[in-house]
Amino acid sequence: MSRSLSVRELIERSGEALHLEDIGSGTGLDAPIPNAEVSSPGLALAGYVERFVAERLQVLGETEITYLASLPDAERGRILSGFFGFSMPAVIITKNQTPPSGLCEAATQNGIALLRTELKTAEFYRRIKPVLEGEFAPTTTLHGSLADVFGVGLFFTGQSGIGKSECVLDLVERGHRLVADDLVITSRRGNDVLIGKGHELQRHHMEIRGVGLIDIPSIFGIRAVRQQKRIEVVVRLEEWNQEAVIDRTGLDKASTTILGVDIPLITVPLNPGKNITVIAEVIALNHLLLYSGIDPAAVFNDRLIGRMRQKAAGNVREYLQEDDE
Repeated sequence: MSRSLSVRELIERSGEALHLEDIGSGTGLDAPIPNAEVSSPGLALAGYVERFVAERLQVLGETEITYLASLPDAERGRILSGFFGFSMPAVIITKNQTPPSGLCEAATQNGIALLRTELKTAEFYRRIKPVLEGEFAPTTTLHGSLADVFGVGLFFTGQSGIGKSECVLDLVERGHRLVADDLVITSRRGNDVLIGKGHELQRHHMEIRGVGLIDIPSIFGIRAVRQQKRIEVVVRLEEWNQEAVIDRTGLDKASTTILGVDIPLITVPLNPGKNITVIAEVIALNHLLLYSGIDPAAVFNDRLIGRMRQKAAGNVREYLQEDDE
């Protein structure tokens, strides 16, 4: 699902980072922002509106403001009347510029929010784009626990009571970091990046059966947690089943799909005495090897096949040498 966003919410959530101020006397702040696109309406102000996309946030930089200020009052009024006649979420003036005569009045008359920032135009674009991409990114919630293990985001999943939280707690005790427990809010950034974080009310608390809720940063320190992390490997914990078929070589790599992104999937069967914490660390280290271009299972398989071919070739030569016919 994608989150909705209004102009007022944009100011409340990111107004400080974007240095936004409302100069439109509160007009249009409840208008929805329909998408993450931002554009400059230069050609629309010059009169060419056939390709003008009004559903975006509109940014007026120094070029646009200077152009409007250079026009006679009547001509400027005509252009502003046509420009603000479009249904736009908001208009933002950069570099703390003073609006030319008639601009504020036209925005208020048409019920469109008018904002201003002290940032330069290029810097404002650089800051607002990731903000809007994050707000409009496809999002879902996953049941499991997310941890940062050697810099690799491991998402632990499995049936309730299988031991996901206990595994992550053990990892934290060994110096790794908790991202979220039980409920992981996951969003897709770009085409293939999944970012997971906890709910703001969780505040890095964990539920340990028999103990209750525990505060991880209070017990292990602030370095034991992080706010968000890319999900790179899904670790599915399952109860041991003698009849289940489990990959024992690592050659048959499995994956799972989250928000349209394929993520490596490792299934770990649990039985008494298995050290799942060490296994989780090995999974993270092995992922780092794969990321660097080294596939231990493939290397071993190639070496084994090479040795078998050498042995087969040797047997042929021995047979020909001993054949007297």
